[in-house]
Amino acid sequence: MKDFSELLAKAKALAEDNPWPISAFANLSSLIYNELEDVSWAGFYLAESYIKSTEAQDSDRLLLGPFCGKPACIVIPFGKGVCGTAAAAKETIAVKDIELFPGHIACDEGSRSEIVVPVIKADKVIGVLDIDSYRTGRFGDDEKILLEAVVRMLEKEL
Repeated sequence: MKDFSELLAKAKALAEDNPWPISAFANLSSLIYNELEDVSWAGFYLAESYIKSTEAQDSDRLLLGPFCGKPACIVIPFGKGVCGTAAAAKETIAVKDIELFPGHIACDEGSRSEIVVPVIKADKVIGVLDIDSYRTGRFGDDEKILLEAVVRMLEKEL
């Protein structure tokens, strides 16, 4: 496994004791975008129910949150694309070749691979961490473990 201990320590420092969750989302997006190799986009989509503090998740959708990279899709329904599918399933999805993912939503036509990690609080999806790359097969088990650890740290602080 790759040594991501320094990146995890930085992520923990950015997530801990943060009085404003949006700041944590923004700083973690920047950290991942700038520290991981071959990343073309890193950011969060936040559940509308989380942003608006409502209870209705049945018809929930993800809204663009803090990110680094090219402009992105603004609204993604739960169950649609990689982000919405990961949110609906409440599990990480790594796609080696987005061309092979049915229903992929192409915000950046140059993207070739993607990994999405749901952010969960009180058993409810409040958002997803979405990372893209221009390189096919970019995200493997090491990145899955790292990004899930980053999200678990964030969840504890929210």
